[in-house]
Amino acid sequence: MMKNKETNNHAKLRISIILVTIAVILSIPLIAMQFINQVKWTLIDFVAAGILLLTTGLAIELVIRNVKTNISRTVLLVIILIVTFLVWAELAVGIFGTPFAGS
Repeated sequence: MMKNKETNNHAKLRISIILVTIAVILSIPLIAMQFINQVKWTLIDFVAAGILLLTTGLAIELVIRNVKTNISRTVLLVIILIVTFLVWAELAVGIFGTPFAGS
């Protein structure tokens, strides 16, 4: 019983860390927009970035909770991060020229 409670506390802490990290990452362009003209995010940009980051964080949490072997866990985490960076780059500059990048 005690181990289950401890596991829940770790899971809640990780979820809190994920949410705080997302808020910090999204605050960077928000603050930059106050001081320079080169950063021009709209509400849609913040929503898209928030969804992407939240999906990534929850996918990582899911892998950490359910995958027991270290090698499988590491491979899945690397795949999740690579996919996230590719989607982010596509949304930012359209490296693949897909329609959802605004091309």
